[in-house]
Amino acid sequence: MLKLSEKACLTAIKKGQHFEGIVEDAFEIKIEDYGFFICTAIHDGHNLREELSDICLLNETDRLYEEDPFTGEMIAAMPITLIALDSRYEYDLNRPTENAVYEEAWGKSVWKTPLSSSQKQASSERHALFYRVLEAIIKKIELLHGNCLVYDLHSYNHIRIEKDTPTFNIGTEQLNTKHWGKVIKHWNKSLAMVQLPNLESRSAINEVFWGRGYLACFVRKHFKHTLALPTEIKKVFMDENSGEAYPLVLNELKSGLKEVFLANALFFSKQSKPKTPKLRSQLLSSKIDPALVNLDKQLYKLCRGIETLSYINPRNIVKEKRRFFRHHFNYNPEFTYRQLEINPFEFRETLYRLPENNVTDISIQQMYRDVIDTYATKIDLFTSIGSDDFLYNSLRYYGEPSTEDLDAAHFLLYAKEYDLQEEPNIDAKETKRRFLQALDDYGIHCKVEITNKIIASAMVDNSKKTILINKSIQVNETQLKALIHHELGVHIVTTMNSEQQQLKVFKLGLPGNTYTQEGLAILAEYMTGNLNLSRLKTLALRVIAVKKMVDNFDFSHTFKTLVNDYDVEQNEAFKLTARVYRGGGFTKDFLYLRGLKDALKMFQKEPLSGLYVGKTSFKYLKLINEMTERGMVSSPNHLPMYLKKEMKLQANPILDYLLSSAI
Repeated sequence: MLKLSEKACLTAIKKGQHFEGIVEDAFEIKIEDYGFFICTAIHDGHNLREELSDICLLNETDRLYEEDPFTGEMIAAMPITLIALDSRYEYDLNRPTENAVYEEAWGKSVWKTPLSSSQKQASSERHALFYRVLEAIIKKIELLHGNCLVYDLHSYNHIRIEKDTPTFNIGTEQLNTKHWGKVIKHWNKSLAMVQLPNLESRSAINEVFWGRGYLACFVRKHFKHTLALPTEIKKVFMDENSGEAYPLVLNELKSGLKEVFLANALFFSKQSKPKTPKLRSQLLSSKIDPALVNLDKQLYKLCRGIETLSYINPRNIVKEKRRFFRHHFNYNPEFTYRQLEINPFEFRETLYRLPENNVTDISIQQMYRDVIDTYATKIDLFTSIGSDDFLYNSLRYYGEPSTEDLDAAHFLLYAKEYDLQEEPNIDAKETKRRFLQALDDYGIHCKVEITNKIIASAMVDNSKKTILINKSIQVNETQLKALIHHELGVHIVTTMNSEQQQLKVFKLGLPGNTYTQEGLAILAEYMTGNLNLSRLKTLALRVIAVKKMVDNFDFSHTFKTLVNDYDVEQNEAFKLTARVYRGGGFTKDFLYLRGLKDALKMFQKEPLSGLYVGKTSFKYLKLINEMTERGMVSSPNHLPMYLKKEMKLQANPILDYLLSSAI
């Protein structure tokens, strides 16, 4: 990190420059944007000057006990932060300069011999340095916005306190509660909403601490238009004796605090009317953290080209189909697959060494952690293709049909056909021509190829930006239009949009992107009037087939069930069964119906355009929208036809009823 002198730091603030660095080795400063709020962690530091560490009576553990470790991490996602590096045992930033240096603290002598006047002076000067910089930042913010808010974050030991104590304690003794009362109450209410794993959480005002520290006093004394909120967090996120963190609690705490910082800051802006934008996302920096760029680059380099279907699709599907029919359906096909070119052990080891912990925004950090975990599971899936372990890994990766999924499938399968079915009279050559024509309509350039190496009627090879069409395809007009809206309107659209993103994780795919992509693709068929009951029944049959496979019925039994119990044509039954049994038990296919259900519900509640920036997931739509508003993610260049204003959506009352009843 950049080393800064006091002069350089103050000059940069005066000029309104964005910067990050360490000031005189005493504290870290980060200014990504000159918003109207500052976050401080003045007791996070643990350092002692070398001349003092030799004469300190307290060991590392003793000092750490009364310091506030991890509070710097809790504010790291915010745009303006000041994080102390020096231990409060050298000088306490929450005490006035004249008595900031301890001789005795918490009943323990600190020094082997009394400090000399020069040693005390050096510590006092570092104390004063911090407040000169803080003062400069607040002056700049008040000049820009009229008002300023300072979150003064601390933590406290609770084991020695016999009574029940709050998770969060706000000290207001030095605050002008008459003027700032609404903001304080909102901060208290917001903190109370932070949920932590396996812990009851509550917030209180002046229950354990009263906010008598120097930082709040300094702010009130020098700035009439600035509110400092002294906030103590109970050390439930760590072992307060050893100093070891509880990672799950700490991560949830950081995530929760990010939300409440922004919510309270927005409330403050409405109450105090600082001259600033009022959107939540505009309170955060639009700059992409260099650590995030580095992580994203390494992750993409490691994981690019790992396409599930390119490994899962059988190479001998045509041969095994002939053999299956020749044996009168009493044969379980023996599929062969592409060999894995990746060393799975090295891959996993490299994957888990990626520097995700360096990303300061906890929400984005967690998203990348989820991606890393997902790829670790995916590589387990690949290494077990063709073995008994494949089904187990597929269940880990995709899950299995729930009772709700099965009920929806059965409901649709029992529905009576209400429309005459068109004859399938369009072959692969004409399908290719129509896809090329549709690509022109979208303004997208990619390849369209005919192949005999896929099971599906059509699919997209994302890495090659190619639409693959099954050589033996026979579809009618409605089915062809549905394929175009499905494969081109969603899968190719998101592939092309991902190319414009600075962050390549949207090319790789977020966790849950398969079920999201397929849900959006079926939704596109529905919204354009090209989804019919026959198609819905096919999706329902996939759920049934997956359930049969999970329940350990063999290929032949599932095929016969589809033919005899559900009147599925034999070629279609083979395709459905092969999709599910490939690899050793591929459970993905049940997700199409579930994805449609969730896509439709979300479409009825909120805009979905954020899901088209790349290979995204329903789970991360809120974060994607935030990153888009911050300028970290580009809005999609291409959208499916049904989201374009000029397209008139098709209504089908019968299908609407069936879907609303089934899902």
